[in-house]
Amino acid sequence: MSNEKINATNQNRDSSSPSEARQQHESGNPFADCVVIHSYTRKQAIDDGFLVDLMQNEMGEVCRQHYKHPIACTLPIFEIILKAVENPRYCNDYAGILHDMLYMSRVHYQFHGHTARLFQVIIKGAGRKSLYTFKLVCHPGDSGEPVMTIMLPEED
Repeated sequence: MSNEKINATNQNRDSSSPSEARQQHESGNPFADCVVIHSYTRKQAIDDGFLVDLMQNEMGEVCRQHYKHPIACTLPIFEIILKAVENPRYCNDYAGILHDMLYMSRVHYQFHGHTARLFQVIIKGAGRKSLYTFKLVCHPGDSGEPVMTIMLPEED
């Protein structure tokens, strides 16, 4: 390949100067000019049933007693709560179980990265075991506001 073709190819490959790239990086968002291919919002996950919004009814009151940010949980977590509430041998209710979970997430936890906590809570009536380990993650919501999600430790 001739030098002229190599130079033309290199110029076409990257027409922006290093100073322009540095300015994009210094602006704080290196992806500012990128096109979003796909996004899955928290609202869509709630509408699809993958997340359960815990800010409803008496559960919302309990959430606000413990944290100032909106809280949701993944479907497997809500199924554990549901099993415990529906078990006739135990007098569990949604607010009581959620209170226990959020209280333990505040007083007896282990950091799991910068924005997550692992915590354990005893839930009677949800199955054979009674000690469950959960993860509470604080992350940006659909508009960048802080939100929290309770999930199993292996979930993202």
